[in-house]
Amino acid sequence: MDLKLLKTQEHKRRVKFGYMWALFCAVLWGLWYIPGTVIWVLNPFDEMYGEIAATSGDGIALVIVAVLITAFNALTVMLALLVWNGALGKFGEMKRTLKEFHPCSKWFFLASIFGGPMAILGSFIAMGFVGGAFAAVAALMYPVVGSILASKWYGEKISKRAFLGIGFIILGGFTIFGGGVLSELGSGNVAWIGYLGGLMAAAGWGIEGAIAGKGLDIAEPDVGLTLRFVGENIIWWIIAVPLLAIAGFPMFKYALLAFEPMTLLVLIFAGITFGFCYVTWYKSFPLIGVGRGQGIGNLYGLFAVIFIFLFFGDVPGWTILLGGALCLAGSTIMFSEDTGEMESLRGD
Repeated sequence: MDLKLLKTQEHKRRVKFGYMWALFCAVLWGLWYIPGTVIWVLNPFDEMYGEIAATSGDGIALVIVAVLITAFNALTVMLALLVWNGALGKFGEMKRTLKEFHPCSKWFFLASIFGGPMAILGSFIAMGFVGGAFAAVAALMYPVVGSILASKWYGEKISKRAFLGIGFIILGGFTIFGGGVLSELGSGNVAWIGYLGGLMAAAGWGIEGAIAGKGLDIAEPDVGLTLRFVGENIIWWIIAVPLLAIAGFPMFKYALLAFEPMTLLVLIFAGITFGFCYVTWYKSFPLIGVGRGQGIGNLYGLFAVIFIFLFFGDVPGWTILLGGALCLAGSTIMFSEDTGEMESLRGD
């Protein structure tokens, strides 16, 4: 068979699998908003909120509870990923990658800072203050951040079509945030911390994707991703939670009370959906690039709104629906890009 034809077929297969992984990511990510919304009303987190709110106010209580929920989310994701890597027989590769800190592991630990305390915490804050549908749609802007950083940092190519898609996503983001703030200004009650959480999610996941794309140049995706969550667990369980406990918040008291059957079931559901959403997300980056992987993964907003409506009957406002539609239109434009432009992802 002709060598050029073989190369073309291999390229098309690589792109096909890249888009497939990104689409799986979108479905699993959308599912994650179900346990992410439910966990707020389960013990011990609702009881913890009441105790802290009585002395420190509602805003502080929501943020502190969000920290503990995010810490448990990181723990269950890490456990799910360890099982996944064990089944694939990759513990040896994980040990080798962990030892190579300077050329490799540092990128995943850096990604854990932006992905955990910034993006995931921000998303839980947005869920707690504004609602699950808003949190899901607000973070749709993250491919803008990821695409621009990947382009400026290590020269990942962004075509005119990809730029057009990014433009739609930016317009969608302004509609989501602007519409929500204007309607709440009319009522005189703006949940600023919730909107800040939405911005944290969009910026954090975008920055994390660009950093992970750099680390995946020399690391295996399943292994790199697990190290990223090991880093996030260190941040939460060794630094943040003990510091908040020293500051006087009942962190360990309620962490020990979280081992209730229903709460554990919801946390495990969150760990599995979010863990494997990340597995497919990281696998898509080396195949189609950070910008496109994030752009298609952005379809999670559509799935999240559908799942939230089906499970909770929560119909989002028209500004969220319009902004989400614009963001999804941007993702579709990026998805329909000619694969011939993707033979080289970094212009070489």
